[in-house]
Amino acid sequence: MTHSSDHFQKVVDQEKGLQRSLSSSQMSMIAIGGAIGTGLFLSSGFAIGFAGPSVLISYAIGAVIALLLMGCLAEMTVAHPTSGSFGAYAGYYVSPWAGFMVRYAYWASIVLAIGAEVTAVALYMQYWFPSSPSWVWIVLFSGGLIAVNALSVNIFGTVEYWFSAIKIAAIVGFILFGAYIVYGAPTSSPIGFKNYTDHGGFFPKGLWGTWVAVIVSIFSYLSIEMIAVAAGEAKEPEKAITQAFRAAMVRLVVFYMLTLALMLAIVPWSAAGTDKSPFVKVMEAVHIAGAPGLINFVILIAALSAMNSQLYITTRMMFSLSRAGYASPRFGKINKRGVPVQALALSCIGIALATGLSILYPRASFTLMMAVSMFGAMFTWLMIFVTHYCFRRRWIKEGGKQLAFRMWGFPVLTLLGAALMLAIMVTTLFTNEFKATLLSGIPFVAVLSVVYYLCYRKPEAGELTQQAIAGEVETLT
Repeated sequence: MTHSSDHFQKVVDQEKGLQRSLSSSQMSMIAIGGAIGTGLFLSSGFAIGFAGPSVLISYAIGAVIALLLMGCLAEMTVAHPTSGSFGAYAGYYVSPWAGFMVRYAYWASIVLAIGAEVTAVALYMQYWFPSSPSWVWIVLFSGGLIAVNALSVNIFGTVEYWFSAIKIAAIVGFILFGAYIVYGAPTSSPIGFKNYTDHGGFFPKGLWGTWVAVIVSIFSYLSIEMIAVAAGEAKEPEKAITQAFRAAMVRLVVFYMLTLALMLAIVPWSAAGTDKSPFVKVMEAVHIAGAPGLINFVILIAALSAMNSQLYITTRMMFSLSRAGYASPRFGKINKRGVPVQALALSCIGIALATGLSILYPRASFTLMMAVSMFGAMFTWLMIFVTHYCFRRRWIKEGGKQLAFRMWGFPVLTLLGAALMLAIMVTTLFTNEFKATLLSGIPFVAVLSVVYYLCYRKPEAGELTQQAIAGEVETLT
């Protein structure tokens, strides 16, 4: 009996042409670069406002979901390393409609997340230039990162590696410094773990506030999945993917939980806000000259790093859509350096939206971009769990070889992850801040579904074109 992995090779073949030059260390940094950005440095202020000190539980729940997701994704990615990743898996193991929807929902989500990141970049620059218009910084920094992504995947990987290295060094430094401040503070000082209970208790907004903050935690962990997309350009996919998944997950959980715990001990949760990063507020609270500005610089690098990773990932997802026959063939073309530049150009839509919103709604632009972008991410995470369930059942049924990486606790933990994601998506309807998530997401799914059934639902939908089967690669001159 022919196994799924043999048939799936055709899906891999249709995405030929990208360069396999990313190392496992670069891939780990790509995952960290996407996930440690605005989510930790700015959005954590939103989450603290929702939950108070119990935000630690909120982020722990988010970490559990992320851990389950990474386990499911690692298993499928090691078996099938390709840039189409979870979109290709959904199309093959669930249905062509699922593959179409996951790719487009994820692409749209990250495009808008790019807008949220670059909006945050403008906020960080206004720390030094308070009267400057946001759009100036958006245009300036966007131009630089678009150029990095247009050059080659190796240059992208190198830039992202050093961006992420700066972030990791800064976070480790913050953790060590924060621990020193907290444990060295005298009893009479306003700094200490007493801040967990002194301002309305550990659950000042109740259990509902704690649960709502999980929504923000998911946004914070968003982009850890992009390491699966990068697998299509890894040097040694099986080795690189396994090492990168494990390293990225451990670092993310430790960094998020420790930094939040120390922030809450140094600055009362009631002082958290969205006008500036909680990290900057911590440094202002300890009155060290120049420290707030230094932290603001690191946070700026973090946002640029996340945006850089997101530009990369949206470009590859649009490339995958094109090669699968779900978008114009022009977006599947690559230049001589192995970069799908037209897909990159299309993926800059989020930057244009962010520029417009920063001019029209300067105070609400970040919250709006975050709320709308979250639907595609949540839908994608939900579908990754559903796809893994279908993948494993089919793999076992067809007598596949021993998987090099196996998700533990199947099917219980896979189904648990899906149930938690579904519950979080439903919760957004009952909040003022994130109601736009489902209110915009449901019509989006409806419209995409109509487009799919009218234009792409045919026997060959999602299958390879004759050109792709022949292994031809269109190259831009």
